[in-house]
Amino acid sequence: MIFTETPLAGAYLIDLERRGDGRGFFSRVFCSNEFAELNLATNFVQVNNSLSSNRGTLRGMHYQLPPHAETKIVRCIQGALCDTIIDIRKESPTFGQHYQVELTAENRRMLYVPKGFAHGFITLTDDTEAFYFTDEFYSPDSERGIRWNDPTFGITWPIEPTEISDKDAEHRDFDPSFHLPTQS
Repeated sequence: MIFTETPLAGAYLIDLERRGDGRGFFSRVFCSNEFAELNLATNFVQVNNSLSSNRGTLRGMHYQLPPHAETKIVRCIQGALCDTIIDIRKESPTFGQHYQVELTAENRRMLYVPKGFAHGFITLTDDTEAFYFTDEFYSPDSERGIRWNDPTFGITWPIEPTEISDKDAEHRDFDPSFHLPTQS
């Protein structure tokens, strides 16, 4: 795996290191030793899969409060999406900044999202499927969200959303007095 740190502290792009021949290729998508060398989470407890039928479906911006804050590894396994993260760790040098990357079935790129980040994506094709690992179990009581177009963050989405769940549409703007503690 090839790890590239994003401009946001602790968030990484992960590209596959392919070993191939005429039959195709082989690569690892996870190795606890390689993750541990970078002090990244290695104990994932839940794997989630989402399918969005229509281009323009927006999901986000989600996070969970401690002690259920999640680290995620996100990969698109069908179609294409624009994955977006916001650092909401007040003590972080990149607090309040966001980052976007296109994840596609073709590029097989993954995004490592540390605890203390809000996460969401918009689908760029019909029938887009995302697969993601989390290091904490889903906790409905700890689930929170930030409005996808909160002017605080100035996120420019590559296309206009056409579908947003009622729950995601009702997220409020970020409260600047709120903060998540920086966690390792």
